[in-house]
Amino acid sequence: MSSRTATALWTQRFQRPGDSTMSLQGQIRRMLVAAILDGQLPPQTALPSSRELADQLSVARNTVVLAYQQLVEEGYLISRERSGHFVNPAMLEGRHGFTQTQSVATNGQEHAHARPDWAQRVQRPPSAQRNIVKPGNWQNYDYPFIYGQFDQTLFPTNDWRECCMKALSVMEIRNWAPDLIGRDDDTLIEQIRTRVLPRRGVFAMPDEIVITIGCQQALYLVADLLARERTTVGFENPGYPDARNIFENRNARLVPLPVDAGGVRPVEEAHLFAQCDYVYVTPSHQCPTTATMPIERRHALLELAQQHDFVLIEDDYESENNFSGTPHPALKSLDTADRVIYIGSLSKTFAPGLRLGYIVGPRELVLELRALRRLMVRHPAAYIQRAFATFLSLGHHDALLRRLAFAYRERALALMAALDAYLPEARYLPVTGGASCWVEGPPWLDAERLVADAEAHGILIERGDVFFMDGLEQKHCFRMGFSAIKLEKIDEGVRLLAGLVRKQKPA
Repeated sequence: MSSRTATALWTQRFQRPGDSTMSLQGQIRRMLVAAILDGQLPPQTALPSSRELADQLSVARNTVVLAYQQLVEEGYLISRERSGHFVNPAMLEGRHGFTQTQSVATNGQEHAHARPDWAQRVQRPPSAQRNIVKPGNWQNYDYPFIYGQFDQTLFPTNDWRECCMKALSVMEIRNWAPDLIGRDDDTLIEQIRTRVLPRRGVFAMPDEIVITIGCQQALYLVADLLARERTTVGFENPGYPDARNIFENRNARLVPLPVDAGGVRPVEEAHLFAQCDYVYVTPSHQCPTTATMPIERRHALLELAQQHDFVLIEDDYESENNFSGTPHPALKSLDTADRVIYIGSLSKTFAPGLRLGYIVGPRELVLELRALRRLMVRHPAAYIQRAFATFLSLGHHDALLRRLAFAYRERALALMAALDAYLPEARYLPVTGGASCWVEGPPWLDAERLVADAEAHGILIERGDVFFMDGLEQKHCFRMGFSAIKLEKIDEGVRLLAGLVRKQKPA
């Protein structure tokens, strides 16, 4: 039999949350749905009248009426003439019964059988790999000199909302709602082909491009498809830790390639390149030093690839972030023999959480990458692809890049000036693009200790040893990002950091 919930309980159960992003009607619906699905309101429970609930929540009666109507349409409530609204028992069928049965079975057997030994079953635990570590609550720190995060004040909120709303129109939903299986959004492919790649000097046909969930998945797909136990990969040292871990996970043999102010050195280290099946490089902004490879070295690298029959994997993760406004031509733009697999990012300078990247390569390779991607995720979210295609087509992305170039240039200049003033004993490459600065401290500096001391004082920097291969670590290096920190915080943050550095100076 239905029973009407005691009026005194409603104020406690349904307190209005401080959520300014959701309408009052939406908040009431969310509270009611949670109470129903969590079992606080049993089946057939009668809800207060719209007038009662409106009075208790201090909202307009029509707001509650509309919330009730929508919950009836969605099947959570039943409306009975002259009786009111009741919790629909059909909505809860099977939920609690299954949980209870499962719980009884578990409780009766939890001591009867031994659990699997997962430490033995997971032969190469990814959690044991050396990775870049960043606090999840980095926004709570006063001086977040970390890379790969963004300043929300620079985010084009209105422009992105406009594109998302356009993607939610009836006609657009018909395009992205179906399962694309192995395909990508045609409009995004076309925008990349005609608007993004030409800025890098790269020209490709639609069947030579595949969309990925960020550069990370792109690297994983390439490594999974091409790397085996006997595969030798030339790898920048220092270099991108996640890429290194991906290749090592495929049992590839890594050959460390030293870098200087111009990136890897194909002429001086030709004997190292000759050993390789693949060479992973970040020529536009070397990770982590930010060095830009000169055009002469790029030609030499391509000549070596032809001579020794290896393939280059170009990670152009920061291609668009250049203070001059004109991106450096990609290594891929000089490639005339399909020797370069090009990996790019669409979301690093925009919103890292969107996770959008792409691969450009010969069509026979892209065909296999699509087939492999289908086994993993089928395709990246089609809705996000369509919204970002609109973002590109309306010119919002180009406008954002101009704003970011100005803001990042200001911050880079402020950071370099502060390092010159407070840490003259440190060395760094002049920052001409990107969003970070690689710092080589004095030889006696222990950067691991510095990172811990700095965090205790509200300063976040990244330890540098993780970028080096095992056994080749340099302990006195660290990285400072400036995409997430406010301009006015940079000088003071570096001054405080310099004080912590000098505390380590030998007497």
